[in-house]
Amino acid sequence: MLVVKELLFPQVQGVYIDQVLQEHKVELRPTTLSEERHLVTLQKRPCSSKLRRLLSLKHLPNIYPDVLNLYYHSCVCKSLARPRQHDEWFRFPFTVVVHVERAECEGYPDADSSESYKLSVCSGQAALRAETVWGALRGLESFSQLVYQDDFGEYFVNETKIEDFPRFQFRGILLDTSRHYLPLHAILKTLDAMSYNKFNVFHWHIVDDPSFPYQSSTFPDLSSKGAFHPSTHVYTQIDVKRVIAHARLRGIRVLAEFDSPGHTQSWGKGQPGLLTPCYKGTVPSGTFGPVNPANSSSYQFMTRLFKEVTSVFPDSYVHLGGDEVDFTCWKSNPDVRGFMLKMGFGTDYTKLESYYMEKLGLNKTAIVWQDVFDYHEKVMDTVLHIWKGSPGQIQQELSSITLAGYRVILAAPWYINHIDYGQDWEKYYTIQPLNFTGTEQQKKLVIGGEVCMWGEYVDATNLSPRLWPRASAAGERLWSDERMTSSVIDAFPRLVDFRCRLLRYRVMLI
Repeated sequence: MLVVKELLFPQVQGVYIDQVLQEHKVELRPTTLSEERHLVTLQKRPCSSKLRRLLSLKHLPNIYPDVLNLYYHSCVCKSLARPRQHDEWFRFPFTVVVHVERAECEGYPDADSSESYKLSVCSGQAALRAETVWGALRGLESFSQLVYQDDFGEYFVNETKIEDFPRFQFRGILLDTSRHYLPLHAILKTLDAMSYNKFNVFHWHIVDDPSFPYQSSTFPDLSSKGAFHPSTHVYTQIDVKRVIAHARLRGIRVLAEFDSPGHTQSWGKGQPGLLTPCYKGTVPSGTFGPVNPANSSSYQFMTRLFKEVTSVFPDSYVHLGGDEVDFTCWKSNPDVRGFMLKMGFGTDYTKLESYYMEKLGLNKTAIVWQDVFDYHEKVMDTVLHIWKGSPGQIQQELSSITLAGYRVILAAPWYINHIDYGQDWEKYYTIQPLNFTGTEQQKKLVIGGEVCMWGEYVDATNLSPRLWPRASAAGERLWSDERMTSSVIDAFPRLVDFRCRLLRYRVMLI
């Protein structure tokens, strides 16, 4: 059992504020309704020793506003009898006690981590029980959001009993750090905001065609030649460890994505021979396509790179991409065509991509974009990630993937880098991830959803205000029971209040 925070100074047992006022012949004369309201609440409170000393001072004026102007902050009462000095704070007793059944403080959150908790708030104490520290973190966040401010500027928390757990185990935010480099502070601030919204997976789309900012210890040329700048626009190994540590303390997993064989133009700058030379007729055109699947050296490189990646990123999942592979260059290359004939693939280049993806053997669970499944490729022990399609196509994709027995993450409806005029959060709030034709067993294979912030038009200057509070709408739907979160009208005042809370947390300030 851990006492997280005890809001308590030494008390004078059995002595109340009104008794101390009488003892020192201090008369309080409220001059406003607000002051009168304070006085009624105040006089039957226990008196701290510090306040008792404060009231014994002889030079204090004998009028209410100057003698005692109390207000509350996060359930903590503060006293001002003159310009407040550091040692003039006193606090009424309020204790938050956390009981965790299984200590996992030295580990990392994973796909099976329990985030459930029970919270009870009564007079003078809050009790929080959770199976794991990750559940305790979620409960403490809920407690912080139970504190509210009244019209007089005072802070309160009501007596409350909560038994809570997430609807979906995977609740992610994707940041794209290749199309625009995001400085470390922007990523860390996003992790903070994710914890306020109970998101638990940071999907780090760290590299792509435009740049390769990940500084590999095995292949340093990938970033020195593939990043926008080899020293200012890279993520060092220390940076990556800091992100992972910051996320861990907030119960957030870090899911790294190294997308291939497409989206790899930046890779080729630091790794000659990796990409496929494109041809115009019988002559090389001077351009390059996806990773060359006909070269054995490509697989040797990938094996070494992913050995490093899986050791640096502790999560049990790794994202391999596999989307939007343009077969045009492969079709133009005589060596690739010869490899196709040798392997018996004919002219079906989806089989070639399937061959490539299968060769990326990992000791972790792979996540791939839906294209891999759509191409009828073999995807053993793989989670599929839906990123495209109309509402009807998404429902069909969910049905097909789960019918085949695969787990799935839904991202397509939550591409919030796209902006609509007005309050577009409403459409994100009305998404129903399980609204597709399938059995209950199929629907259990939908492990969660993800909000994606792609970086074509997003950098550190507009990331936070574009992401929040729009992502909060998806966050509530992914955490809370669908029956309790189906009304946009009911959600609106909660979102307005939460936006103000985020502003107080300085989330949306640049």
